[in-house]
Amino acid sequence: MMKQIFKYTLSLVTAALTLVGCSDYQAIEYPAVGTDNPSSITNVETSPLPGKIALKWDVPADSNYYFVKVSYFDHLTQKNIARVASVYKDTMEIPGTRAKFGEYEFKIQTFSRANIGGEIATVRGVSGIAPAIVTITKTKIPLTAGQLSTNAQEPTEGPIANLIDGNAGTFFHTRWSSPQIDMPQYIQVNLNEPHQNFQFYYQNRNGSQVGAEILEVQISNDGQTWETLTKISSGLPSASKAEYTSEIFQPAHSFTYFRYNVLQTYGSKKYFNMAEFALYNVVINTYDPEL
Repeated sequence: MMKQIFKYTLSLVTAALTLVGCSDYQAIEYPAVGTDNPSSITNVETSPLPGKIALKWDVPADSNYYFVKVSYFDHLTQKNIARVASVYKDTMEIPGTRAKFGEYEFKIQTFSRANIGGEIATVRGVSGIAPAIVTITKTKIPLTAGQLSTNAQEPTEGPIANLIDGNAGTFFHTRWSSPQIDMPQYIQVNLNEPHQNFQFYYQNRNGSQVGAEILEVQISNDGQTWETLTKISSGLPSASKAEYTSEIFQPAHSFTYFRYNVLQTYGSKKYFNMAEFALYNVVINTYDPEL
């Protein structure tokens, strides 16, 4: 008897919950997607940029489109490309273009949220010249003490071999003892083989430093006749342990001798010193994307 009463009560509760659930149910309504034709953008202009073409247009005040599609033929990939911009944008940059290909044709079309396309506008534009890509590779030239020489070695300390020992605590010193030698004083390198594009580096002595304030960068093919590539009269370091890396030199011809020729030192001393010195061979590769 008790089991029957329990079953009857449970049935009534289930029925009541079912009725409540059905009466509270509300269907979810989704907004309808419009089917109107989208408005068109106006006043489309193109302008050249380096390796690009810029597009600009006016968005109409009563705009009802969702996005803009710009279609064109990419001469580099030999493919048809499509790019899109939202209704909030009024510009687009087309990358990877080249001036050598002449005019590019762009087809511009607006689309609604329902993917309904508007009228297609066609504009043409040319690219700016794509910049050349320069790759620079530097390799330290291995030097031996026998390749180094000077016109003013101090006999009591600072042998010239210290310039390439990899130890910034040692140093090379020109003659400070009597009799002193007037400037110019130099460090000379016999490279034993032709070089052309190059760069040099040095580090001042650690303490008691006397560095070059004005110097000449010179090259030669016989060690007798010298060509001055440049005279450096500013920017050379004067502080202890200070480092200096030169510009890259690109002489018109190769050379086999290099000279670091000091014309004047800081404090106008009749000597200079240096902790480390290095020469770098430089290879410059230039890729011109317009060729």
